Order: sequence, then structure tokens, then C-alpha cells
Amino acid sequence: MLEKISLFSLTFDQYCQEVVSRLNKGGLHAGILYSQWYRYGAFDSTHPAFSNAQSLFKKIVEITDVSMPPINQVYEEGDTYKFTVDVGGEVESVIIPMKTGLTLCVSSQVGCQRGCRFCETGRMGLLKQLSAKEIVAQFLHAKFTFKKPIRNVVFMGMGEPFDNFDVVHQAVKILSDDHGLSVGQRHITISTSGVVPGIEKMIKDMHPGINLAISLSAPNDEKRMRIMPINRHWNMATIKTALKKYCQSRKRSVMVSYVLLKGVNDAIDDADQLITFCDELDVKINLIPYNPQRQRPYLASDIETMDAFASHLKQKGLIVLYRKTKGQSIMAACGQLGKRKTQLELLSI
Repeated sequence: MLEKISLFSLTFDQYCQEVVSRLNKGGLHAGILYSQWYRYGAFDSTHPAFSNAQSLFKKIVEITDVSMPPINQVYEEGDTYKFTVDVGGEVESVIIPMKTGLTLCVSSQVGCQRGCRFCETGRMGLLKQLSAKEIVAQFLHAKFTFKKPIRNVVFMGMGEPFDNFDVVHQAVKILSDDHGLSVGQRHITISTSGVVPGIEKMIKDMHPGINLAISLSAPNDEKRMRIMPINRHWNMATIKTALKKYCQSRKRSVMVSYVLLKGVNDAIDDADQLITFCDELDVKINLIPYNPQRQRPYLASDIETMDAFASHLKQKGLIVLYRKTKGQSIMAACGQLGKRKTQLELLSI
């Protein structure tokens, strides 16, 4: 027996083509059902197109898989929600209220191999690559389980998106499909820790509207090497060259994320070196307070230090966003996703 067609792994065109390849008909009707499910979360045979085609409706539904990995746990802090989805291990997603609308922070992997010292996920190692279905399911749970009108999607959850590039690219196509979820390309952001081949591939292959963010978090190679081992593969000069190419080819700005760590990267001299890095780039600086980890390897910078750092950047003409921490008490804030012991226990079952 043929495996069912996974609705959540395919774009509108891919799904319609797959149905026709199985049934030798039904492309138009498959498209109606595709849009129907993504809009309402169910199929409905009362659509006029099925008035004389009930058997075709049943056949298409029978060969279509709309199962989703289940939610295991839900945590709340005010209007911020963190939920875990069972994909063999647990993958974490966060719904965050923002001025521009509700933002969903999605994960692309269980764990991460990049080992950033200030990141809970980085201490897990890479345990599992997610499929497109498992990424899209995070959005579907936000939309249908929690009934949240998600406006923005950021690939800033667990994992390094460019270490799972093809799957993330497919998920982006599904999320932004006009016949389905219709998330605007300019409302989707992919964040990388500095995988330069991924940035180059994004420039070449992805829709030009998709936003790019880079987790920099250090003003020079020496400091970045200590907190972000990925710098051994692609140093800051190499990253800057890739970002320059992105800005020039896309005519878009890059979001530079910078986690402030007390006594590590928060001095005015660090700010000056960051300014030098940003020269010739179209960037916005996203300053992020360090959020406590379970092992607490670092401390958060003082408020006065963060204010001085931000003011110095602004005085030099940079656009600075100063992110307010949300979800810290439920381990949902930046750098807090992931529990290694629990994940290994789940994956060994």
C-alpha cells in the first residue's frame, strides 16, 4: 500500500501534482482541499466543486495524511506561550506578543551542533533534524490549537536552520504559500549563528523577501571564538563578506543579534569594534539581555551597562533595537530552549 501524501510536507502545487499522480485526476479538487485545510483546519465536502464528486472527495481524503505530532507540554507567562511538540524528542516553540503582531519562534532541529556557550540548546548537541512537516506543525498548533493569529515567523528556536537548509527552505515555501498559510515572505526571518555557505545558498535559492538575522554576539574573532565555536569555521571577516553580498543583492538590511554578557562583550570598546564590523553593511542591531541558563555560565550585563552600550551605538548612527526579555520564567526567552537529559531519555525509548 502506498504511503499517504503528507499535506504538511508539500506546497500547493506539489500536493496537487502528487494527487494527480496517484489518481490520474483531481488536481483542481486537491487544490480546493489544500486551501480548505490550511484555512480552517479541516476538509469540507460541501464545497460546490464536490456536489457531483463525493467519491473523488473521499479518495483524495483517504490518500492524504493530516496527522500532526502532538503537543506534550504548555507553559505560560502572561501573553507568552511555550509549547513542546513530540517529534520523538521534544522540540520547543514560543508564541511571543510583539508590536508588529504575534510572532512564532520555531525550531528546525532537536538540539544543535554549533555549541554556543550562552545557549541552552547548544549544550544539547544535535539530536535530530526536523522534517518540513514537523516545522510546519509548530505553526499549525499555534494557529489551530492555541487559536493565535500568527503574523511573523522567526527561525530562532532550537537548532541552526542552515544546518537543515533544504528542509527549512521547503518549510518556508509551505508557510508562505498563497494558497495555504499565506505568511508574507517579509514576515519570515531565518537566524544563523554564522554558517556562511547557508547565507550564500539563501542568496541564491530563497525568495528575496525572506529576512536574514545573524547571531554575532562578539566584537572580534578572539572573543567570538570563546563563546561561539562556529567562528573556527567561518571567522568574522568571512561572515562580513557574506553579509555584504546579501545586502547588495537583496537590497535588504540584516538583523545583527548581540547577546550582552557581563564583563565579556559589553564594554564601550566592544561597541566600537562592533561599529567597525557593521561599516559598509546595512544592519539593524538587536541587543539581547543574557537570559539565565540552568548551568549559569555567564551573568547578564547591568542595566546601566546595556543602556550605555546601546546609546553609544546610536550616537554612531546605527539603528538599535533593545529587546525586552519575555518568557524568562518559563525558560522560553532567547538562549533558554532545550533540556538535554529529557531529550536523551525520550530519544532512547
